[in-house]
Parts: sequence; structure tokens; C-alpha cells
Amino acid sequence: MLTGEPFIPETITVHLGTPNSDAQNVTVDFMTYIKNVASSEIYPTWPDSSIRANIYVIISFALNRIYTEWYRSRGYDFDITSSTQYDQKFINGREIFDSISNTADELFADYVRRQGTVEPLFTAFCNGTTVTCDGLSQWGTVSLAEQGYTPYEILKYYYGDDIEIVRNAPVRTRTPSYPNVELSEGMAGNEVKTIQVQLNRISRNYPAIPKIAQTDGIFGADTREAVQKFQEIFDLQPTGIVNEATWYKIAYIYTSVKRLAELSSEGLSFEETEKQFANEQKIGSQGFPVREIQYYLAVVGAYYDAVLPVEITGYFGEETEKSVKSFQQVFGLPQTGVVDRQTWNDLYRAYAGIAESVPFDIESSVVLYPGTVFKEGSSGDYVRVLQEYLTYINQSYPEIPAVNNTGYFGPLTRQSVLAFQKRFGLPQTGVVGGAVWNDIAGLYSDLRFGTDKRLYQSPGYTISAET
Repeated sequence: MLTGEPFIPETITVHLGTPNSDAQNVTVDFMTYIKNVASSEIYPTWPDSSIRANIYVIISFALNRIYTEWYRSRGYDFDITSSTQYDQKFINGREIFDSISNTADELFADYVRRQGTVEPLFTAFCNGTTVTCDGLSQWGTVSLAEQGYTPYEILKYYYGDDIEIVRNAPVRTRTPSYPNVELSEGMAGNEVKTIQVQLNRISRNYPAIPKIAQTDGIFGADTREAVQKFQEIFDLQPTGIVNEATWYKIAYIYTSVKRLAELSSEGLSFEETEKQFANEQKIGSQGFPVREIQYYLAVVGAYYDAVLPVEITGYFGEETEKSVKSFQQVFGLPQTGVVDRQTWNDLYRAYAGIAESVPFDIESSVVLYPGTVFKEGSSGDYVRVLQEYLTYINQSYPEIPAVNNTGYFGPLTRQSVLAFQKRFGLPQTGVVGGAVWNDIAGLYSDLRFGTDKRLYQSPGYTISAET
């Protein structure tokens, strides 16, 4: 996971044996799992404070395995094992003690973490009699409880004074962290930022991996180079593209170098998990992601009659919601009107398919946005097209500097983009996504060809391209 605040999953999948054993997997609801482990690990006759401290530990341990995707990032199809050699004792189908069940009902949405960190603490523990360890002693909690220690004081005794208990964490359906779409140069989003943050931390242990200058959620040339070097080091095909195998390998190495699945964890700061963009775009949302969504919807709507086109305003209002619902209906998604990860991925794929079908013909038509974000450091034929558009616009708007069509997005191209954005009241980012490309290409089209060269046109907005 490693991509945001932890939450309580509805279910957990347990491997009934050691990781590599040919054992059955069972999926149970998380509450049942916690009650089963607690009934298998401790005794219902123990003092209440002891039982509570142990349940906090059991919950936190399991959540750490899920949050770090400890097993799934290594290719396993489960979240945790039933082996006490690796994890916690789980006996499939066992009887649950009433007193433990009642306490678990009260605490199951609470977990332990270090102050100032995000991830659930890897709350190592052992029985304290036949086995001792650096973490909590289960039988030791009994003695401390009998001395009057509270559950929190017991936890501090074993894990230090810098811990805290997170209470009433949200319960949500868990989905795999991999976004189900390959990340490549030009793409943007929270998943890209996650990869950038993780690669930069990994590079401290593997300095051959180049640092990514800006963890801004935009997959630029420096991100591609870092991905390629990571892939070379860890025997993956060095494509510079983050597929599922690369995604989970990065997650695994990141967890390892930060020791997130160890009691001596370096910790995961809130800054490291901060989102570049909101997870979901819906009514009331505004800004760069909304403009991109609206642009894609407008283009897709030009090819699919049932998808309602929408004005590119940067504000997610009722018309955008209607357009999103129409897209979701056409593509077999729940008609929520909310752009979640699945809707965004399908929208991007639908747009990319259209973009690939439109001829690249700069001489006689306006080139459709290729679906990749351009910023300083980008290069290629589409950057050259962008530069030609800006230079042509300069003839009518001299405050927008002309640039040489080198095909490299350098400081001068960025200045020209910034000047365009300033002139037309757009957010001054120096970055060219779909909506900005549309604005630049649309003006270029008007100045050179006239409005009859528009792919799609409606009062107040246009898609500047030609079939």
C-alpha cells in the first residue's frame, strides 16, 4: 500500500503455513482474524489491561503486513501466514473466547504507531517464556497488568515512550496498490509521486540510482532514468516503464531499506505519503486534475455519442458529473459520477486509444494531445510540435516568446508556456497537460486554419485537433 493513511481492511487472506509451503489460503473478515489470533495467542483469564495491550499488538502487526504489502510485494497471493515463525498464530475455524471477542469488538479499529510516522508499528512480540525477543512479552504483560499498568503504559514499557494509539481508523475495502496501468514517461498522478518518493529513498542505499529532482507526480525523463537503473540493479527488463513487477519490487525494496516491517523501523513520514492530487475528483473539486478529466471527456465525447461532452473549466460541477456518469455507463462502470482510480484509468485508456488513431500530421492539421504530460526535461516530436505552436502564436501575441523547435523542453520553452498560461489566465505551472495542450493547439488552430479545423466544437470550449 504505502500510498496514504492506513485503514482497517474488510478482509485479510491468511496462508495456513509457512510462506513457501503448499498450504491453503483462507480469506476471513479482519475482525474474525483478530479474534482468532487473540484466542490462539493469549488466555481469556488474563487481566483486562493485558488482554487489551495484546490485542493492540495483534492488530498493529497484521496492519503492518497489509500496509507494507510485505508478502504481496514478493509475489505471494496472501497477506499474512499462520506460522508463528513468521507471523501470528491463526487456527482456522477455532472457537473464539467471549471475553476476547468483546474486547476485540471494541478495539479492532485501533492500532499503534510511532509519533510522527504513518505506518502501523511492526509490533514484534513473543510469549516471554520459551521464546524471548526485543518486542512485547505476552506473559510479561500479565505481570505489568497486575502491577496496575494500563494498556498504553504496557505498550510504552515494551515499545518506548514515542508511541501513540490511532483510534477509530476507517474501515474500507482494500484494493491492490498497483494502479492496474503501466506508468511511463509523460504520465501524472499520485502513483507516479509514490514511485518518485520511494526511488529517491532507495537511492540512498543504492547510489547508482539517480535522484529525481522533483517528486511532483509527473513522470519525466529523470524518473524514467531512475526506474531504468532500478530495473537494471534488480534484474528486471530496463524499459523505464513501471509495470506490475517493477511496482511491487520497488515497494519491497523501499520497505526493506526503511525497515518498515521491523521493530527498528525508520518510519514513514506524513510528507512521504502526502498526495499530489485528491484520490477522487467529484462535485466541488477543482484545479489541474479536473481540467485534465474534462479534456479527456470532451475528446471521448466527440467519438462516443453516448458520452456527454463537457466544458473545460477546471471546476467539477453538475455538468461534469453528468458527463462522468455517461462515460461510466458506456464503459460498464458503477455510475457514481465520481472519478475514482478505476474511472480515471479507463478514461485515460479510452483517450489514449483515440489519440493513437489520429494521424500525426502537423503540416495540414492540428495534432491531438498524445496523452503524456510535458515539462522541463521532456523531449521528442511532440515537444517539437508544441514549440512550433508557441512560435506561431508569438506572431500575434509577442508577449509569448518564440522558441526554437529543438524537440527538447528546456528553460526557454518553459518560459514560453508560462507566458501563455499567464496571458490566458491559466495556472502558471510551466507544465503542459491535456487541457493546456488543447488551449495552445486551439489558439494555434484559430490563427492558422480558422475554427473549421476543430475536431469538436461547442459554445465556450473546443478540442483542437482534426480527424
